[in-house]
Amino acid sequence: MRVRIGLMWKRLSFRTQLFVPLGLMFVAALIMGFVLLQMFATGQIADENEPGRTSARAVAAALNGALGSSDNPQRTLDAFVQSLDSSSDIQFRPADAGPPPSSRSPLQSPHGVPRWFIDLLTIPDIDGVFPVAVGGRHVGDIVFSPDQSAELFEKWVGFLALACFVVVLTVLTAAIAYLIAGSALRPLQYLGAGLTRMRGGNYDHLIPVMGPPEIRQSSEEANALARTLRQLSQDNRDLLRRLVSLQDDERRDLARELHDELGPLLFSIRANTVALLEAMPPMMDSLGGPAQQVLQSVEALQQTNRRILDRLRPHYIQELGLAKSIATLLQNIRRQAPQIEFVASIDPALDRIDGLLSLTVYRVIQEGLTNVLRHARASRAHVEAYATDQALVVEISDDGVGFAGDSAFGRGLTGMHERVRALSGSLQLLRADGRTVVRCRLPIGQDAVPSAAAKAR
Repeated sequence: MRVRIGLMWKRLSFRTQLFVPLGLMFVAALIMGFVLLQMFATGQIADENEPGRTSARAVAAALNGALGSSDNPQRTLDAFVQSLDSSSDIQFRPADAGPPPSSRSPLQSPHGVPRWFIDLLTIPDIDGVFPVAVGGRHVGDIVFSPDQSAELFEKWVGFLALACFVVVLTVLTAAIAYLIAGSALRPLQYLGAGLTRMRGGNYDHLIPVMGPPEIRQSSEEANALARTLRQLSQDNRDLLRRLVSLQDDERRDLARELHDELGPLLFSIRANTVALLEAMPPMMDSLGGPAQQVLQSVEALQQTNRRILDRLRPHYIQELGLAKSIATLLQNIRRQAPQIEFVASIDPALDRIDGLLSLTVYRVIQEGLTNVLRHARASRAHVEAYATDQALVVEISDDGVGFAGDSAFGRGLTGMHERVRALSGSLQLLRADGRTVVRCRLPIGQDAVPSAAAKAR
């Protein structure tokens, strides 16, 4: 039970945790005030009516003395009764009027005093009955029965004053606590939102420095951490950009070697084989078959060399533009996999993109289509690439078998992910509506431009 109460308490908001004790303090103050009022009310009412009770006793003694010395006791008694005020707390009750009352009910509710308040008070028994005798014969009683309406009303007014004081004090305390809690919670909310942005990789929006000194110090430390992380992230992107550039340089050098060294050799072998076939006498048919096989192998090597060159360095991006280069890539892919229906939606505005950004878009589409050919077992694939004012968006989807839920990027997509990160972009592998989707987003703005430090390197 205690654990459940603790968990419920932890789920409450800070303001609720602050106001619940204040409310309990208000109720406790009212209960304590009423208990103190009840404790002191009994003695106070008794003390206030004790002089009247003493006066009633003295009146009874004086009346008995006067009746004992009077020649006509009845006339003296009648004169005394007529002299009494009907509203007085001291009254004479004849003996033939029946037994004297034990008390005039003190629980009659005065005007404005609720009944529950009177029922909760402890009213002392302060009534007094003092006998009157003439010649040893009991003729009546002097009865002291005070009206306690004034005392009850006074106690009720005191309780209302105490309750109003507690309410006003509680409201003022709650208002001050609300303002203080708001001034403390607002900076904490800003701090939490800033830390959430930092966790998401957004280090540009600093946290407002406000609130108490402790929270201001925490906000300043968080902003310093954000600046450090932003610099580290920029350095990391610059390093990745440098690595990508080095990889592209290596691919360019390797492509140049393959083109300049292997290409002429293959062409020479092919030319010599063709010349050999043309110069071969008709009676040497036994050598014609192997020579044809050599020619076919050389042609296959030349095609393979061209594909490797295309993967290493697609030189025609600068000549044809990115959109046409992607279309050429799709055309080659269709020849390799005629069983797959490829649908493309390429924005012509991609031709305005050049440099590392255009090469990254081409590589992402190339790697995505390669994965479709190797792993998807798909019948239909869709390629979409378009440019907005802020970013380039590339999406390759297929209706193939998909991937396991805990699968990670393979080697090819991992390389593409590093290349995209170098340009401050994002690369996602999704499964939605029965389709596998590779989605890439590359910023066109300042984030995609290398920093001065990276340029200096």
